[in-house]
Amino acid sequence: MRTDASMDNDTSHNLTHASQEALEHLQQQGLRRSLRRVLSTSGAEIALPQRDSVINFSSNDYLGLATSEALKEAMREGVDRFGVGSGASRLVCGNYAPHEDLEAALASYKGAEAALAFTSGYATAVGTIPALVGPGDVVILDKLSHASLIDAAKLSGATIRIFPHNHLGKLERLLAGAREKGGASTRVLVVTESIFSMDGDAAPLAEIIALKEKHGAWLLVDEAHAVGVLGPQGRGLVASLGLEKQVELQMGTLSKAIGVSGGYVATSSAVRDLLINRARSLIYSTAPPPAVAWTAKHAISLLQSAEGEARREKLWANKRLLLSLLGGTFTAQTNALPAAILPIIIGDEEAAVQTSAALLEAGHLIPAIRYPTVSRGAARLRLTLSAIHEAGQIEALVACLRRMVPQLGIATHGA
Repeated sequence: MRTDASMDNDTSHNLTHASQEALEHLQQQGLRRSLRRVLSTSGAEIALPQRDSVINFSSNDYLGLATSEALKEAMREGVDRFGVGSGASRLVCGNYAPHEDLEAALASYKGAEAALAFTSGYATAVGTIPALVGPGDVVILDKLSHASLIDAAKLSGATIRIFPHNHLGKLERLLAGAREKGGASTRVLVVTESIFSMDGDAAPLAEIIALKEKHGAWLLVDEAHAVGVLGPQGRGLVASLGLEKQVELQMGTLSKAIGVSGGYVATSSAVRDLLINRARSLIYSTAPPPAVAWTAKHAISLLQSAEGEARREKLWANKRLLLSLLGGTFTAQTNALPAAILPIIIGDEEAAVQTSAALLEAGHLIPAIRYPTVSRGAARLRLTLSAIHEAGQIEALVACLRRMVPQLGIATHGA
């Protein structure tokens, strides 16, 4: 007779065996991932267990604020004032003054009536979209939208429609079809990124806005990779085009150029209040530590200061240097990319992993991005620049790329 203990052992064995098989399958496809242990960071350099000094060309800390002395001091001050945790969800007793002060700063910065902060960009997406649309509604997404946006659309229960990346003709047909089938009561939400995280290109926001207004839809724009980097005072691509009042939902993150942690949506006061009542990732999560909100508010102020402008100017100077050194075919392919993301397309997943490993051995961290983050056969190295990179570090990287990725057509003269 089988005991409960023996049945538990069988279940555990079966789960372990199934997991091992799945891992072996990922390994065979060149898609197995693992966590990288980082021991310390100083500027653009990080220390790894296998190497004391590696130049980090993989971070989304575009302005270098994550290690800035001003924000480290703000964090220390926030901890001294408010401690290291919030103790509860915001609707219980975890709603501290720094949370609301941060949201007021974000709303002003993004040119919106109000803003609501979440624990992460992912939590922002999966809290916001299902709170606003549901069964009987339609969500229309750009094919290259971030996984958090896709997951949020699925959670909402709304009908999901996908248009090819930046394909305005298909978007218009989907908008027209949503209205014809659903009628006036159907809520239609268009979702896109302003700067796409894996390709570094921009959405045609003005044209998308014209279409959504023509068809009576709402628009959510994820500004994760534009805020802090593009537009006046780094307020994003939406602000650079003067379109803040025509975008119902400006989503973003506090974790990239802002240098701290968390996510937010900037919107109307009524939408903010509705999200407080419906966004499950807000309602059922312990609030972010108030010291983090305190620090993020200081970061928003820094972005709008002379120092923020100087950091953006240094970022663009670094990008100009990189492109001038790369030259040739690669520059022709990437010169139009508006932000600090430069994809180096390898194609084959295993080849991308091997190239990334070779670069790491030479002292440069650029991760291999593979399916399902990008399409099969479109594996790439995702190179990101920061204001804290030095010219010599960029020059050394280009020298390695010339040797290791000859198919890119990178110039072989000058360095």
